[in-house]
Amino acid sequence: MNEKVVMVSNDYDRIDGRNAYQSDIKCLTVGASMREENKKMQIAAQIWKNDKDGELILAQELPIHQIFDLMIFLSRTLLYFKGAYRLPLLYDPEKPTVERVGVQGGVLPVEVCLDNQNINEDIKAFAQSLNDLGEIIGERSRVLSRILEELECY
Repeated sequence: MNEKVVMVSNDYDRIDGRNAYQSDIKCLTVGASMREENKKMQIAAQIWKNDKDGELILAQELPIHQIFDLMIFLSRTLLYFKGAYRLPLLYDPEKPTVERVGVQGGVLPVEVCLDNQNINEDIKAFAQSLNDLGEIIGERSRVLSRILEELECY
């Protein structure tokens, strides 16, 4: 594991949200890409789990830009749901686009998924889940916000 790892966060299983102390995710790392499909990217983040013999194995890897894209997408989604209660269905069926975020000369669209046949029920369940996870999401978003503010000076 340590060959291409530059930064490590051990004992992630102790803070893995509602899975804390029961999580099979043991470690987070960043460093050079390890998986063949990510070789074009210089760096990536990895999620490590124990195999049946107790050895750490690479479970998932995402290039750094995809993690940022996920955070942009998630952050915009969280902002959307702060005000979605004002809409009877929690969305406007005539305007499913929440935002088109400009990235890398293109756009990252954030939209309500109207292809989902159960969107009316699923969006309510999703909104409730966000509410139920408020303390976990809130704590992490405050920490992330503070760190991103520090990065502005970088």
